[in-house]
Amino acid sequence: MSDLGRSAPVRSFARIALSIGVAALATQLVGCGKKAAVDEELAAKLVQPVARVELAAAPAAAPGSRKGEDIFKAVCSACHETGAAGAPKAGDKAAWGPRIAQGYDTLVKSAAAGKNAMPPRGGAADLTDDELKRAVAFLANKAGAGFKAPD
Repeated sequence: MSDLGRSAPVRSFARIALSIGVAALATQLVGCGKKAAVDEELAAKLVQPVARVELAAAPAAAPGSRKGEDIFKAVCSACHETGAAGAPKAGDKAAWGPRIAQGYDTLVKSAAAGKNAMPPRGGAADLTDDELKRAVAFLANKAGAGFKAPD
């Protein structure tokens, strides 16, 4: 089919559209293969995060110097706060009463050897004997015992 069948406005629109398309394609080809000039230092600065968070481990306490409360929070609370695996909950006087009645030394011995689902020393093999005693005293005292922990 020839252009004779088309009207003049359609032919002129087609020419304009074709001209614009060719011009757009030409501008794309002009930059083809050239690397854009980018200030690498500025680009790195612009993509920096707005804030930065750095985590640092708390300084470890010297072996043997940890307090009963610290040991309880780090080791014992996982089970004794929730009652997991049948562990008596901290502060539950009814659950701790019969255990406290057996005496401090018996509780320490049970904690050292492990009891039911609780592993020896609550799974913290690095606890010294005094630290274990402090943790036992802290936990039992939460339920009403009056045990004296070693300094």
